[in-house]
Amino acid sequence: MTSVAANGTAALPEHLETLAVSRETPAAHVAEVSMTARAMSPAFFAELPAVVAALDADPDVRAIVVTGAEGRFSYGLDLRAATESLGSVLTDPTAGAREQFLGHLRDLQASITAVASCRTPVVAAVEGWCVGGGVDLITACDVRLAGADALFSVREVRMAMVADLGSLQRLVGIIGDGHLRELALTGADVDAAHAERIGLVNRVLESGEALRAAAFELAGRMAANSPLVTRGIKDVLDAERGPRVEAGLRYVGAWNAAFLPSADLAEAFTAFGERREPRFTGR
Repeated sequence: MTSVAANGTAALPEHLETLAVSRETPAAHVAEVSMTARAMSPAFFAELPAVVAALDADPDVRAIVVTGAEGRFSYGLDLRAATESLGSVLTDPTAGAREQFLGHLRDLQASITAVASCRTPVVAAVEGWCVGGGVDLITACDVRLAGADALFSVREVRMAMVADLGSLQRLVGIIGDGHLRELALTGADVDAAHAERIGLVNRVLESGEALRAAAFELAGRMAANSPLVTRGIKDVLDAERGPRVEAGLRYVGAWNAAFLPSADLAEAFTAFGERREPRFTGR
């Protein structure tokens, strides 16, 4: 079942498990998409592109603000759900299992790419933790603002994974190669002040209320411009980035389908379940 906007043009899924959508926000022609779950489950990856497509098709929506809930943005991929999806590729060495995993991964990539490909400007407002898949999501947005308590981490390396949903491809155009390599190779937690210094976020606001106000004010200024022109600006800017990012996503998908199953990955998930530091051996 779907719901239809008042103008009759934009349909949203009627029942959303992981997202909340509001077209009634402090700024004219600005919609808010809030994540209501702490981690990114299969339902999240199914709902995100549908919500973005519906808002992008609505002529009354000229900018979108993406937020978390309850003082945090996202803890990233739901590892318990990921364990289920990874199960076959970890235990079945056949090419068929790896091909199936690659198809699953490409679907997840497409969900995040739906935000980057959205014709409507998107502003991310980050409070609290923004980890792994959360960073993938904000790098697909046009502009990022943060609260003073925000913490960022490209943490996949600490789980014996190569980040594969877009951070490695999009961050190079946001923070530069050296900062990207430091974040990706260490998996370090980065506070809001450091994130602002390296360009990961445009501004840091002292409180959640100030962050929301700044995000909607910025989105409102975008929405006040010609939607034809803002779509054109995004299209022109994406002419270089889009093909480069897509090539990188295809490559990391193939790389992870081939090499992700490892003793180190199994150790990482075991350590996570046992709440201890993993002991990696490079196998």
